[in-house]
Amino acid sequence: MGLAAFGAAWAEKGSKPEGPQPQIHYAPRKNLESLDAREIGRAQLSIDMAAYVLSDLEVIEALIEAAERGVVIRLYLDRSQFAEHGPTRGGLVEALLAHPNVAARVKGEGVLMHLKAYAVDGEVLRTGSGNFSRSGLASQDNDLIFITDPPTVDAFETNFERIWARAQNIRALDATR
Repeated sequence: MGLAAFGAAWAEKGSKPEGPQPQIHYAPRKNLESLDAREIGRAQLSIDMAAYVLSDLEVIEALIEAAERGVVIRLYLDRSQFAEHGPTRGGLVEALLAHPNVAARVKGEGVLMHLKAYAVDGEVLRTGSGNFSRSGLASQDNDLIFITDPPTVDAFETNFERIWARAQNIRALDATR
């Protein structure tokens, strides 16, 4: 009886939601790595990224290419994961962090910085369960959601500004010394 009532209420409401709808993708059915690289490749002005893990080469290459195009990139990273997957001499993460259009901070204290999200040009929000790692984007059961609803993107940007400004944050390159 409960499902029938739900179905009737849904039909009465109508099946066409208002406003921009999120796009949801699931790994491993879809390769989320290529979807992230494509969205990052569309950036023209800015990318604000909060990444628990940032080790996927395709995503890092897309970020470097965006920085080369003049896109301003801010990366907010988890300290423990950055220590594990951070710069190695001559590696892509090191090249990304050394780029003049890239600023990176590491959460200095407290519990994990566990977000896996970014905003492109303040217009598109990417969020979901998949870490920016090869296994997280291509092999594991994860989701990736693109949202273009302006209030939702603004809410992410407001939160990003708050976490970016935390007093205990440290510059990513300082964290490796």
